Amino acid sequence: MVDKNKSDISILGIIPARGGSKRLPKKNIKKLIDKPLIAWTIERTNSSKLLTKTIINTDDKEIAEVAQKYGGNVPFLRPKELATDEASSYDVIFHTIDFFEKKGEYFDYIALFEPTSPLRKDDDIDKALSLLIEKSDEADSLISLGEVHLENPLWMKKISNNFVQNYLNKEEMPARSQELERAYFPYGVIYASKISTLRKYRTFYQPKTIPYLVERWQNYEIDDYYDFVCIEAILKERGKKK
Repeated sequence: MVDKNKSDISILGIIPARGGSKRLPKKNIKKLIDKPLIAWTIERTNSSKLLTKTIINTDDKEIAEVAQKYGGNVPFLRPKELATDEASSYDVIFHTIDFFEKKGEYFDYIALFEPTSPLRKDDDIDKALSLLIEKSDEADSLISLGEVHLENPLWMKKISNNFVQNYLNKEEMPARSQELERAYFPYGVIYASKISTLRKYRTFYQPKTIPYLVERWQNYEIDDYYDFVCIEAILKERGKKK
């Protein structure tokens, strides 16, 4: 059992940033308003009071240079065999953990922050980590979730033989949208886990995974150009409100 005294708990943060993005080339270092995309996540992790150490895990020298310019720690470049489309994100995580353990550095928790999810509030990281630590007796991992609003899976359609059909049988469909069961989608604001259970299950989706709910405006992550435009607009609007 992990001691709930936060000062005694060590947490390793990882910002994964592979160089081979196809839909939006070099997206991790593409300028988002006034700084590269990855810098938004570096700034948030650097301001955390609970992260013991945070590193940028990348295979790309240009990403590494940009990350370091904005305060990121890049202790090594990811091996080529872990930088392919077939490589598992968990292989990347365990390679990072093993790198530090071979140096005699051990951590209780691992936290993953996707640079393609830059819409984080100032306190999201520490609030989420505090929640997981405080519930360490009953929970082993945590995932950030956003409530699905317009694309509830119960309303999803499919095309069969060129005709539109419901995924569900008609009798299973709710009569009104207000009767829909709430559904949630995982966003890369934060994924966190005890390292012991992550090694056991090789996934953040474990039997004892708790949610960290993010707000509606945070329900975006960058996969292509249109996502980038939407997130940039949100950040500009949020900046005006501040």
